[in-house]
Amino acid sequence: MNRRDEDEFREFVAARLDPLRRTAYLLCRDWHTADDLVSITAGRLYRHWRRVRAADNVDAYVRGVLTHAWLDERRRPWRRERSSDDLPDQPDPGSGEPTLADRELLWDLLGRLAPRRRAVVVLRFYCDLSVEQTAEILGVSTGTVKSQAARALEHLRLLAGNEMAMEYGRRA
Repeated sequence: MNRRDEDEFREFVAARLDPLRRTAYLLCRDWHTADDLVSITAGRLYRHWRRVRAADNVDAYVRGVLTHAWLDERRRPWRRERSSDDLPDQPDPGSGEPTLADRELLWDLLGRLAPRRRAVVVLRFYCDLSVEQTAEILGVSTGTVKSQAARALEHLRLLAGNEMAMEYGRRA
């Protein structure tokens, strides 16, 4: 890679580092793993930078590389261990704003989805990609994206309802 290409690559990665890291976190739900995924993605982009920058939609290409890196990492045996932390004290529920507990619940529910469905939800609704863009990144048909998104949302609603019922039962 010549100096100009390397400078262009560095500028590209620096400009997109935070969004890539957040997207990786939504996929894997662990900041350390998210950093690893971004590093893996950056390495792959660096090796194939000429092909990357020639892509029609570079950001979509990069999200695809990130998503595939995550799916590859999920298959590795050492990724099957899960750590958990104690939740912090709960803020005032009367504020009307989404609380940290609400976000934690959403992340927990998102984590219960199968990897492909989670990837569809993150790409479609967090990255705000179209069905076609999501299908292209995941290498599946648009119908598969639609059905996976519908099933994932249905599953999330069911899980959220169960969580709310359990919480209501604890209060009663």
